[in-house]
Amino acid sequence: MWPIRQSNGHGHREERLLPQVLRKTYPVPIRIADNLPARRTLEAEGVIVMSETEAARQDIRPMRIALLNLMPDKITTETQIARLLGATPLQVELELVRISDHVSKNTSAGHISSFYRPWEDVRAEKYDGLIVTGAPVETIPYAEVSYWDELARIFDWSQTNVHRTLSVCWGAMAALHHFHGIDKHPLPTKASGVFRHINHAPASPFMRGLPDVFDVPVSRWSEVRREDLPEGRGLSVLADSAETGLCLIDDPAHNTLHMFNHLEYDTLTLAGEYARDANENGEGRYLPRHYFPGDDPQAMPANTWRGHGHLLFGNWVNETYQTTPYDLADIGK
Repeated sequence: MWPIRQSNGHGHREERLLPQVLRKTYPVPIRIADNLPARRTLEAEGVIVMSETEAARQDIRPMRIALLNLMPDKITTETQIARLLGATPLQVELELVRISDHVSKNTSAGHISSFYRPWEDVRAEKYDGLIVTGAPVETIPYAEVSYWDELARIFDWSQTNVHRTLSVCWGAMAALHHFHGIDKHPLPTKASGVFRHINHAPASPFMRGLPDVFDVPVSRWSEVRREDLPEGRGLSVLADSAETGLCLIDDPAHNTLHMFNHLEYDTLTLAGEYARDANENGEGRYLPRHYFPGDDPQAMPANTWRGHGHLLFGNWVNETYQTTPYDLADIGK
């Protein structure tokens, strides 16, 4: 149970616990900057987004979650992640973090300077959770990625300053390479589409409520293979696909959940990637499989994974909340 403080009527503040029933039913929303573009999108969708003043009124220590956003279109990724975090019944304070010396080419400098903090500026702070996104560098060797050295330091920092981490797509491959020396393998063609996945661990706290078989969007040029997972490291495969391989790996030794695919995607994200990936000759464009009705790119796809994304992120947030220290200073001890 989560301690909160309130007046005892004698001018003093005392701690009490948020009742179990209240924690499960009261919509304590996400806290993001008032003028962040994602805010307008989420409010239009009915996601409860609160201001700093409103958050302070609740007198609850929010869960601090840092989003290390490595994606080129940062605004889209911010919105997708914030949507899922904002659907959980806990107050979440989302901190947008960037690689310190990397200049984004696809997001305005004004947006970056207004809403993002360089990792070097936050490295002394502690967080309940960290989410590391993917990046369009899958075909480049890790050591040749321009910001690899800093990312490696961030992974190490997560072991002392973050309670639990969620790594996504290339971010998951990079984390497994850093912590376990696991290599990625290039794919002959892009794995793109919505694929059926098997839930191998329904009793896992991260898989709770997910069906035995569920759809997941996939979009990547590389893969990590099951046979490369080292024995004796505690790595556990939670979900995979017969067509696209591994999807979810639990890494309890590093308090990290690795997801190679994209349950955070919007309905039309794969359609946008399909339109973007074609060159002038139409080459390099790979029709997402099991996505467009009748494989017709003009047809509107159906979102069959939305609920699965909410469940997975909600489970990750809940497990983080249930196990994190109340005092942020105790994280990493």
